[in-house]
Amino acid sequence: MLVTTANDLAGYRIVRHLGIVRGITVRSRSVVGNFIGMVAAFFGGRIGVYVTLAENARKEAFDHMVEHAQQGGANAVIAMRYESNDIMAGITEVLAYGTAVVVEPI
Repeated sequence: MLVTTANDLAGYRIVRHLGIVRGITVRSRSVVGNFIGMVAAFFGGRIGVYVTLAENARKEAFDHMVEHAQQGGANAVIAMRYESNDIMAGITEVLAYGTAVVVEPI
């Protein structure tokens, strides 16, 4: 599956637009993760426990988006974006979305 944030793919021609595809995940931080994050925040710098949480959430949303595109017959996703929102304290939604297309080499 080819995925890009651009509106086209260099070296490929879009032969069919299949529409919007999305992948969503909702994640929460554990009590232990929050404690470790608070301790790390006290000392400043990179907070690895939250970086890992964010990376895992984005990967999961991305993988769901790719599955959605494949189910619709796409071989590429263009204009891919991420969005995240807090649903409530400690619970975050991560959305990956884009336009599913069928491409062929030029």
